[in-house]
Amino acid sequence: MRQNFRWIVVLGCIAVFAAFPFLLGEYWLHTAILSLFYVMMASSWNLLAGYTGQVSFAHAAFAAVGAYASGLSALYWHLPPLLTALFGAGIAALLGLALGALCIRMGGIYLSLTTLAFSEILRIILDNEYEITRGTMGLQVPFFFPTYSKVSAFYLMFVVTIGMLSLIFWLIHSDLGTSFRAVQNDETAAASLGINIVRVRIVAFVVSSALAGLAGALYGHYHQLITPEIASLNTMFLILAMTVIGGLGTFSGPIVGALFLEVLSEYIRVYGEFHVLIFGLIALVIARFAPVGLIGLWRRTSLAKQSSKTIAG
Repeated sequence: MRQNFRWIVVLGCIAVFAAFPFLLGEYWLHTAILSLFYVMMASSWNLLAGYTGQVSFAHAAFAAVGAYASGLSALYWHLPPLLTALFGAGIAALLGLALGALCIRMGGIYLSLTTLAFSEILRIILDNEYEITRGTMGLQVPFFFPTYSKVSAFYLMFVVTIGMLSLIFWLIHSDLGTSFRAVQNDETAAASLGINIVRVRIVAFVVSSALAGLAGALYGHYHQLITPEIASLNTMFLILAMTVIGGLGTFSGPIVGALFLEVLSEYIRVYGEFHVLIFGLIALVIARFAPVGLIGLWRRTSLAKQSSKTIAG
């Protein structure tokens, strides 16, 4: 009964979100599209950090790789953006495989530092390279379809987001997902059960990188302008904050966190760069009083109410 109720809630949320183009104006429809991008980014990073315990700071960089690979191939090879977006995801996956094979054995703080260095190196290259990527001026790329439309962009992003979330849900409930959690909880015990720890980590890293690359490619073609800002640490820390605030290691946490913070950012935009500080403070408060994020807080409140009803009954 409870499982059926959850699916009803999920389907209801999907139906409401699908109706947004008929309910929202241009500005808030744009916000909804950005929210879908961040849902994809936070959920794919959570697959890596929340289920295998690997904290990578290169996730925004992989989104940039996907965006630039897709944009450049659409410009110079004259391929349709919907096809080049897949190409961008593939390039991000290959780069993720190379980086993962290089540093995944280190783990812990060394993995974080290596991915942080990779992210900054990529951003610096994109900032100073004007021949191909146009540097800080930005790379102008075509829209998904011949005619620009926020409604068509929304539905494309919406369909891809649903597909990506379905893939992540299937992964974390598959045998591979069980291996992810085993490696995160106890590497020694996982190895004793025959799980190849390095292979599992690399698979998670590559899948996460590919999904980030796909999200970045869609983001770039929606804006029709790709700048090095997509690979910045500000973008990375925003994704991290969304995941932690929503609920690291939960399926719905990054979704809730991304939607919550993206809408909140529109209301606190008047504070300029201080909005990053505000997000950081919210993340600290959540981490202190609700370690599993908003989803964990909601579950704890629900359990407390249920226990009260049971005692009262």
